Amino acid sequence: MSTLAYDGGAMLGRQLRRIRNNPGLLILTQTMPITMLLFFGYVFGSALAMPGEEYRSFLVPGLLVATAANGIMTGMFQAAQDTHRGVMDRLRTLPMSRAAVPLGQAAADLVVTAAGTVPFLLVGLAVGWRIEGSALDAAGAVALLLLFRFATTWIGIFLGLLTRNEEAAGQLGGATFILPLLSNAYIPTEGLPGWLRTVAEWNPISAVTTALRDLFGNAPVPQDAAWPVAHPIAGSLMWCAVLIAVFGPLAVRRYARGER
Repeated sequence: MSTLAYDGGAMLGRQLRRIRNNPGLLILTQTMPITMLLFFGYVFGSALAMPGEEYRSFLVPGLLVATAANGIMTGMFQAAQDTHRGVMDRLRTLPMSRAAVPLGQAAADLVVTAAGTVPFLLVGLAVGWRIEGSALDAAGAVALLLLFRFATTWIGIFLGLLTRNEEAAGQLGGATFILPLLSNAYIPTEGLPGWLRTVAEWNPISAVTTALRDLFGNAPVPQDAAWPVAHPIAGSLMWCAVLIAVFGPLAVRRYARGER
C-alpha cells in the first residue's frame, strides 16, 4: 500500500505538470461549464415553466454533475493519448505498482475538478443560485460530486486504454454529451414518456443531480421516481461504488496487460 501511495503520488505530480504545460486545454475545460450555465440559464430558462432565477437554481446542480460526468471524456482522451504515443509502454517498464499510473491520472483529474468547481459556484451565485441548506450539507454535496467525478474518470481511463487511439477516443468521448440529456440535469423528468422517464431516472447522473439539489436545498426529492432518484444519496453512493468497483480493476488490468 505504501508503494502504491508513493508511486501514485509521483504519477499525480506528472499529470499535474502535464496539465500546467497545456494551459489552453485547462482554460477551455474550466470555462465551458460557466458558458453553458449562462447559455442554458438565460436561453432555456425563458422557454420553461420555471422563472429564470428559479430555473438557474435548478440548473446549477445539474450542470455540476454533467461536468463531473465529463470525466469519461477527459479520462479517455488522456489515457488514449499516452497509450498512442508510447508513454504507457515506457511507464510500464518502470519498477512501480501497476495501479499507480491510472490512479495518478484519476487523482490529478480530481484535483483539477475541485479547483474548477470554485469559479463555477461563484458564477452560479452571481446569477441567482443560492445554497439553501446547511454548510455541512453543502460540503457533503461537493464531496459527493467529486466522488462521482472520480468514478467516471475510471470509466474514461479504461476506455482510453482500450481504444489506444487519440482520434477514436476523441470521437467516442464526444458522444458522451448525450448522457446528461438523458437525465434530470437540465429538465425535470416528470413530463417525459414512461419508458424514457425510467431510463433517465436510472441514469447515475439523475441520482447525483437529485442528491445535490437536495443537499443544497434547491429542490425537493421526488417521491414517485425510480429508487435511485427517490433515495438520491444512497443511490448516488451505490452508483459510485459500482462504477469504481467495476472500472477501477478493469483499467488497472488493461494497463498492466499492455498490447496483449
